[in-house]
Amino acid sequence: MDKTDLLVGLDIGTTSVKAVVADTASNEMQIIGAANGPTKGMRHGKIVDIDQTAESISAVLKKVAQKTNSKIYRVVTGIPVGLLQLENAVGLINIEENGREVTDNDVKRVLVTAIDTALKDGREAIAFLPNKFLIDGKTDVDDPRKMIAHSLEVHGILLTAPSADLHNIRKAIERAGYQNNFFVPTPLAIASVALDEGERTFGTIILDLGGGSTTATVIHENKIKYATIDLEGGIDITNDISVVLNTSKKEAEKIKLQFGYADPSLTSSDNQFPVNVVGENSPKMIDEEYLSEIINARLDQTFSRIGKGLKSHDAFNLPGGVVITGGSSALQGIDDIVKDDFGVKARIFQPDQMGLRNPMYAAGYGVVNYAYSLADIDYLVNSVIYGNQVATPVSNQSSSPENMKFFKRRLTPSEMEQKEDYNKTSATSTVSASEENDDNKNNKKGIKEFFKKFFD
Repeated sequence: MDKTDLLVGLDIGTTSVKAVVADTASNEMQIIGAANGPTKGMRHGKIVDIDQTAESISAVLKKVAQKTNSKIYRVVTGIPVGLLQLENAVGLINIEENGREVTDNDVKRVLVTAIDTALKDGREAIAFLPNKFLIDGKTDVDDPRKMIAHSLEVHGILLTAPSADLHNIRKAIERAGYQNNFFVPTPLAIASVALDEGERTFGTIILDLGGGSTTATVIHENKIKYATIDLEGGIDITNDISVVLNTSKKEAEKIKLQFGYADPSLTSSDNQFPVNVVGENSPKMIDEEYLSEIINARLDQTFSRIGKGLKSHDAFNLPGGVVITGGSSALQGIDDIVKDDFGVKARIFQPDQMGLRNPMYAAGYGVVNYAYSLADIDYLVNSVIYGNQVATPVSNQSSSPENMKFFKRRLTPSEMEQKEDYNKTSATSTVSASEENDDNKNNKKGIKEFFKKFFD
């Protein structure tokens, strides 16, 4: 099936690559397949061997192409929060002294001005989220095209990532035999499918339990407000099991998936299973309660570090609580542990589409949904950032198999705002001393103080 209207979302994780394929032929997005496979050449969310990562990407995309009987040419790739930085950006251009209609080219010119002004050395733009366009410095509009103007101004948020990391991702995709159409910010992609409108508006924490790292992102008014990262994840739980039980990592991963509980209170010491122990001729019987204690110890350490940053930013006062996703969220009782450790309500998200009913596919599903939902003005933004390689809107698209169709939604202006607090986050597993000091001061602040701190 040589489809020109396929949308393929790629999620390159430390321990696994996930791909989700959607068909948009009927003016609505329909998931038609997904696949995953182990990742090689990645460490803590970054590529350390391009060729190995390319092989991992190729294997998964070939698998999903075969499952869907489709040919895949391009992908849209998620960029994790650990690589993201947000900058306020403003651009201003003159249209014509006597005024004339604003064209696509005028919008592109003002976007170039805004992006170039905000872009920092060593970083590359992946997305620009317009907050507002101003006609002649006073009329606030969502889309200025075909309006009469003497000058055009844009205010928005520029999302960037390190140039070196983006180069490595692109190169790995190219060596796999595909082309990256454009990048999308993974936290916003996940929020588009994991949170309902109220949760995105009034505030929710997305806790992504990945293989190589654990991230917590605060979403409020449809934008990223704060993020914190811990460089420990599911692979560290596997390593703990391997060391404590004196078994191979492959065996440790298997028993984690089959018998692992995050909450020891849900287990019984009477329930036992065999484990192949190094140096032993026969398997050793281990009870599920003991295994759960090993898992829980690592989770408590990780959540303790993640929780410090969230607490210092009063994120636990947000009404949406915590939405848990990522591969490790499949551990039994993980939502109860989060509730107890953070003192908030928590739930696990997994897509409900056929073939996606696993938390590991949350990011890949979010990427295709986010790309599918782009507004028409976002295509102009992407053409400025990515050039001619970006697939054009349906109405302007040829039937070439290299192109894909992307349908569009009307974007809410509130989705395009941001506060400087996000960039104060340290993308490490520790919280700074200033955050720890603020922790004591902010501990007793209520929801009123939270809104004052972030949104005044």
